[in-house]
Amino acid sequence: MAPLRLCAMAPKLQSTFPALYIFGILTLLCPSALCDCKIFPSIAHGSYEDVSSFFSYTTVVQYQCDEGYVLVGEPKITCRDSYWSSSAPKCKALCLKPEIENGGLSVNEDQYVEPETVTVQCDDGYGVVGSQNITCSENGIWFPEVPKCKWEYQMGCEQVLAGNKLLQCLPNPEDVKRALEVYRLSLEIGHLINSQT
Repeated sequence: MAPLRLCAMAPKLQSTFPALYIFGILTLLCPSALCDCKIFPSIAHGSYEDVSSFFSYTTVVQYQCDEGYVLVGEPKITCRDSYWSSSAPKCKALCLKPEIENGGLSVNEDQYVEPETVTVQCDDGYGVVGSQNITCSENGIWFPEVPKCKWEYQMGCEQVLAGNKLLQCLPNPEDVKRALEVYRLSLEIGHLINSQT
């Protein structure tokens, strides 16, 4: 049941609601629907509750968001003389931090609020496959799809046999690791040969 409030009413409604004397002043009791603002602003992905005091000339509405959404704006708004103190808050979607192997994001947070946009940044030697910029959408999903960081194979590297460019031309990190181990082993063998001569 809506709380009752003290308010001035039209003469034809006065006969419907009981009178009350407070400090010697005659007042009329009426439900909140007939006092102040008749319609509470609704919000998407959330709900509201009338939390007004029993004897009050002001309507107070409190908002809360559904799970997976965060409230942006004032959680409570008031209405007096048929005017709301502010517009209703909004419930914005939350996007979880995407897991990007061999890469990261331009902004490092646990959760992101719609419509935040972040840039995917890959580690050295990796390239972005897909859109580099992704946005937290209204349904809590990244759009477009979260890209991947893929090891880049440089064209024209087939004849490279030694040197730093070799590491840049190998098709994947495992090959780089093996090449470094072979290179280290070759240095050790060369050192042994030189020490015996």
